[in-house]
Amino acid sequence: MAYEISTYRKIADSSLELQIFGFGSAHLGEMYGVVDEAASQATLNAAWAAGVRYYDTAPWYGRGLAEHRLGGFLRTQKRSEFQITTKVGRTLHRPNKPTDFDRTPWKGGLNFDVHFDYSYTGIMRSYEQAMQRLALDTIDALLIHDLDAGAHSQDQVIHHQNALTSSGMKALDELKSTGDIQSYGMGINTDEALNYATSALQLDFLLVAMPYTLLDQASLHTGMADCVKSNTSVIIGAPLASGILATGVRGKGKYNYQTAPEAVLKKVHDIETVCQTHNVSLTAAALQFPLAHPAVCSIIPGAVNADQIRQNIALVESPIPDAFWADLKNQNLLVIDAPTPSADKRD
Repeated sequence: MAYEISTYRKIADSSLELQIFGFGSAHLGEMYGVVDEAASQATLNAAWAAGVRYYDTAPWYGRGLAEHRLGGFLRTQKRSEFQITTKVGRTLHRPNKPTDFDRTPWKGGLNFDVHFDYSYTGIMRSYEQAMQRLALDTIDALLIHDLDAGAHSQDQVIHHQNALTSSGMKALDELKSTGDIQSYGMGINTDEALNYATSALQLDFLLVAMPYTLLDQASLHTGMADCVKSNTSVIIGAPLASGILATGVRGKGKYNYQTAPEAVLKKVHDIETVCQTHNVSLTAAALQFPLAHPAVCSIIPGAVNADQIRQNIALVESPIPDAFWADLKNQNLLVIDAPTPSADKRD
């Protein structure tokens, strides 16, 4: 079967519906290289022209640059025609020494330092700052961002978790109950964070960046299964595993935002072999696979230029034979009971 990007799926326990294919804006923050303004606008124009109406961003992406760029484009569109999500938990501030400030890990971005704050005050301040950068007076949904070991020490994780549960969640509840936002969730990057989110918090949805992809289904019977049980929707934030499932083994794609280890390269090579047997694009398989999971409502791959947007949409909408998915399972390249598009009847 194939998917159509014009399809919408509902975020559980909320009024928000999102397209199954959205726009992830991390690349607009200059993750791997500087992106000039003309290229940024061309990418956004191409996404809109192709029918993309769901956009995700964050203060962290380029230290505010992605929100500025995305908001500058979306503020010229009719507000009722698109959905936008951004993230809370960080506020941005002028560096003490702007001339010596290190913007790492961003290759470009803006000259703003970050402060983590998951308390009631911190989340409200994150929300207000985001609206100003976006030049929008409404945001459809907010996500708690980077509350995991990748961004904090273990002691800091515990501290921030306590701030979130003691007062931060109250801010999100208030914003939803008053209609300021339609939904709220949490962005996670690890299996541990996924397990924490599903066991300790009551959320409408999760934005899962790495733990569930064509390369890795370790969370299928743990965190992802818990999402199904708790009626928590999932957005897949890195369906291409941060690059390797777009470039294949011959490219310079990253895995989990770093150089791909040998074991990952071996598995990608084996999947590519099956792709060649069935005349299937590796990227098409990676984009379509997570959409078959019953908890998943959307995928939001990034793009660095207009051609990538158009190519990704074409690949999401291209048919893949059922035999391809069966072959991956027969060769132990896919967990045997992982949901696949061959059995997805929702759309």
